[in-house]
Amino acid sequence: MDLCARDTGDIPEKEKMALKEEEEEEQQQLGGKGGCSPHPGPAAPGGRGRWNRRLEFTLACVGYAVGLGNVWRFPYLCYRSGGGAFLLPYLIMLLLCGIPLLFMEFVIGQYTQFGPVLALAKICPLLKGVGVATVVISFLLCTYYNVIITWALYYFFNSFRWSLPWQSCNNTWNVVENCSDGFSGNATHLRSNSQQFFDYRLLQISSGIDQMGKMRWELFGLLIVSWIIVYFCIFKGVKSTGKVVYFTAIFPYIILIILFSNNVQLPGAMKGIHFFLTPKWGKLLEVQVWVNAAAQVFNSIGIGFGSMISMASYNKFNNNILRDTLIVALTNSATSIFAGFVVFSAIGYMAHQHHMPVEDIATDGPGLVFVVYPEAFVTMPIAPMWATLFFFMLLCLGVDSQFAMVEVMVTSLMDSWGKSLLHIFRRKELVVFGVCFVAFVLGIPNVTQGGIYFFQLMDHYTAVVSLMFLAFFEVIAICWLYGVRRISSNVQEMLGSPPNIFFKACWWFAAPLLVTIILVSSIIQYTPAKYGKTYVYPPWAEVLGWCVSLCSIIWIPLGAVHTLYNGKGTLIERLHSSITPVADVLSVENEDLMLKAKSDMSNSMYSGVVVECVRLSEETRGP
Repeated sequence: MDLCARDTGDIPEKEKMALKEEEEEEQQQLGGKGGCSPHPGPAAPGGRGRWNRRLEFTLACVGYAVGLGNVWRFPYLCYRSGGGAFLLPYLIMLLLCGIPLLFMEFVIGQYTQFGPVLALAKICPLLKGVGVATVVISFLLCTYYNVIITWALYYFFNSFRWSLPWQSCNNTWNVVENCSDGFSGNATHLRSNSQQFFDYRLLQISSGIDQMGKMRWELFGLLIVSWIIVYFCIFKGVKSTGKVVYFTAIFPYIILIILFSNNVQLPGAMKGIHFFLTPKWGKLLEVQVWVNAAAQVFNSIGIGFGSMISMASYNKFNNNILRDTLIVALTNSATSIFAGFVVFSAIGYMAHQHHMPVEDIATDGPGLVFVVYPEAFVTMPIAPMWATLFFFMLLCLGVDSQFAMVEVMVTSLMDSWGKSLLHIFRRKELVVFGVCFVAFVLGIPNVTQGGIYFFQLMDHYTAVVSLMFLAFFEVIAICWLYGVRRISSNVQEMLGSPPNIFFKACWWFAAPLLVTIILVSSIIQYTPAKYGKTYVYPPWAEVLGWCVSLCSIIWIPLGAVHTLYNGKGTLIERLHSSITPVADVLSVENEDLMLKAKSDMSNSMYSGVVVECVRLSEETRGP
């Protein structure tokens, strides 16, 4: 007798065929023809949306992970940390930290069918504040991250000219006496025409954060446009996002390939690539290189922001998230390495043109994509075409990451107060509009003349300081307090088989250790925020930066105090109950389906796997 078969004796023929097709789909999802299907799982709780196709979820996660950091941070970090030798610690950290923790976030999101706030509150009430903190940090990020999209739009529209506006020093915004047609290694007081375009035309930069100056109305208008783009990408939830990612996640790869095909033919390009890949094996003896590798993997994949948990919560209960984990993580890393070839081929070409060493031109951050690369386009044939393609690619990369961060906020709001919000706003689209509008208003200081200083301050204290604290407590909450045994049983319940010993070892030991090392290292080597190489922020700005950090971090102790205060019994009893998953880790629909499977077990001869799943679920919920 086939123990995986369902009792269909009293079911009409059409429904029998439907059940058979469902079972076949589940078998294909497991990647094999034999064995029992996993528990089929529930409908989405509260009518939440679903990805129409599994590919949409995969592309959305790839689009979120593959962002601007792959283009402007990884190549520079790689060359600075040992060139080709850096790939060894990078790939080791990807294997021990990146892939296991991404899989962990997918498991939590897909199993609970909730965003980070409710998911963390259910699996570890003591650290429920971690879920709130991830939403806060994602929201803070999206308030200023859209400014990068605004800059990309500005450059994109200015590229539709036969002569690029940063091509010469004969413009009204140029400071002619210290403007250089190209980079100069002989006079440090000179600024290239592309640097002057960025500083004096785009930003109209002031002298410091205490001189915010006037509103840059061109950027203000483009900031509105960028938020309109983001809104229409997510206003229908995963239904609209799932359609957009087919373009925004794939098209940047087409442009990268086109750019590389052009760059590699330019004089000096191979010198730049050689400089990028030349291994400096002695660097591997430096602890900081390994810490940099782990931090890059961690930040690039997006662990700790809550976006991966949110997007996984819209999956079917038995979607093969292990496959998606490998696709997303490996695609992200491969893109980073390939982007290094694209970037350093252009830098090698510039070094050849200006007779300068490659290391004098190589840089990271916004300066790479808005100063160095635009300068490279100036001397290329058909310069406007290459500039247009490049900045459109930046636009796609930025939008993909941005709408994933906004989705964290929307998902968490709808999970927690969905009925109340719909009663007030009537439609979810208006809730999304409200979130986008508030984020837009909070981002307005970034488009003033002193906005770049505010942008850098926010980025330093949000993405650098706060994130590692959040990631540390998230790993502790899930890997240790919720526990590897429970995570493994969740995986078996969804996929039909538990994770292998490698993932269990990483969850229990390797990943928490690496996250702790990164956190301690970042604390020891903490440096105050600064803009460029010379501008130091005043003390009041540093205080403001720490307040921004505390906006997210403070929710962790507040959540713990709230849980313990509202608990019952002695302090020890409250502490014990606060680290025990609540009874309804599954959504209500999950719970009903699980109980129904249990009551019908003797009649339907449901698979032995489901029997085990029911038992494990009861153990997970506790008495």
